[in-house]
Amino acid sequence: MKRVGASGTQFLWLSFIVGAAVFAPFGIWSLLHEGIDPVRWMPLAAVSGLLQVGYFLLLQRGYRLGDVSVVYPLARGTGPLLSVIFAIVLLGERPGLIALAGAVVVVAGVVVIGMAGNRASRGTARAGILYGLAIGVLIAAYTLWDSAAVTVWAMPVLGLYWGSVLVQSIVLAPVALRDRPLILSTVRSHWLAVILVGVLSPLAYILILLAIQQAPVSIIAPAREVSVVLVGLAGWLIFREPHPVQRLIGAGIVLAGVGLLAAG
Repeated sequence: MKRVGASGTQFLWLSFIVGAAVFAPFGIWSLLHEGIDPVRWMPLAAVSGLLQVGYFLLLQRGYRLGDVSVVYPLARGTGPLLSVIFAIVLLGERPGLIALAGAVVVVAGVVVIGMAGNRASRGTARAGILYGLAIGVLIAAYTLWDSAAVTVWAMPVLGLYWGSVLVQSIVLAPVALRDRPLILSTVRSHWLAVILVGVLSPLAYILILLAIQQAPVSIIAPAREVSVVLVGLAGWLIFREPHPVQRLIGAGIVLAGVGLLAAG
């Protein structure tokens, strides 16, 4: 998306359409194979989809009104930190002290990497902080909701998240269809990016939910932020973004935290 300059509601909606179509056979098969009652499945998928639509829209608005260098690290740091806290309080998880230390270290490393961007101007700093925190809350909310759905309520991962993407595409349709010429322009200019994001984004989250079925949310939620290391390094190596030393230090902190999570 960064490389081709693709963004906006229309791009998101098209990627949701791709994801809903590509994962439909797998999602439907898993629901039928597990004999899932549609009455139980539909509310879980609907809430998941609504939370993630809220996340995407709030993220875009936050990037418009605040500096990315403030919004991004706060959101990616607050989300996993709250996920760990709520997983302990609401799901009864009891990670060891080493694992908890690892979670804190990962969050610290994420913030270090995120702050390697351009410093926020005074006029946008407050908006960036507020939106960053709000987005972090939504990240924690959908992470915990989906985690409970695939563990406590025993929903199949493919079936749950296919339903979530389907809901996302339906809910966002009225907003996206307001500008149909822009939809056509996005398809013509960014069709490959639409397909890649539409397939890879759900696939990544499906892998996270499969991991959550194997290990506690309080471990997986911070461990997934290793992606921030890759994005931070790519920003320096590919897009020539500033402060490479700080990015490398932050990457080292995150990897050390992941090592503690594994040891815990």
